[in-house]
Order: sequence, then C-alpha cells, then structure tokens
Amino acid sequence: MTEPTASGHPALDPGVLATLHTSVGGDDAFLVELIGTYLADAATQVEAIRGAIAASDADALVRPAHTLKSASLTVGAIRLGELCRSIEQRARAGDATSMDREGAAVAEEWRIADGALRQWLAEQGARG
Repeated sequence: MTEPTASGHPALDPGVLATLHTSVGGDDAFLVELIGTYLADAATQVEAIRGAIAASDADALVRPAHTLKSASLTVGAIRLGELCRSIEQRARAGDATSMDREGAAVAEEWRIADGALRQWLAEQGARG
C-alpha cells in the first residue's frame, strides 16, 4: 500500500484511509464500495484530463482535475491529488498549454494509486 511513486512519495496515506474508515462509522463494506467507486470514476477523470491537455482546453480541464483532486485526497492518494490541484489552478487561470509533463505525471501517479488501492481492497477481502 505504500509503494513509492517516482517522486519518492508513498502512493497512499494510510492515515487518510483510517480517517475515512472512521468517518463511515467503521462500515467496512461501505468503505470498500467507496474505494471501488473511486477506482471506476478516477480512470475516466484521468482520461478527461489527458484529453483536455492534448487539446490545450483549459475549460475542459477544470472539472476533471477538480473532481480527481478531491476524490484522490479523500482516499489518501495525496500525490495524485496535489498534481490535480496544480493542474486545476492553471486551468482556472486559463492556461492549459505545455502541460504534457503534468498529464503524464497524473497518468503515472494514477497507475500507482490504482495498484495500491486494489492491493488494499484485496487485503480487506482476505480479512473478511
């Protein structure tokens, strides 16, 4: 669950996952459902971010960057959330140019977070 990213940051913050678990009243099944929903939606948001960057479309970039930022921070994918925050800020300022590196970083951080969360889900299944 703590596979380092290319930047040296852990993929997931276990403290955030623990806080999320507490916030759902310790309902393991609901937490697993939330993580599953995140995994399904985040892949779509990553593709929308990459597409908007490729088109240099700041307006189209704001919503998926904001959505992925918020959801990622909620499930403990902090590095991914912070990358999306930076992209969202630039997009809100009307700048979606020369962000290929950021788009690639989001895709890579998403790959790592996705794997870490799927591992976490597998561990939850093994416990139950």
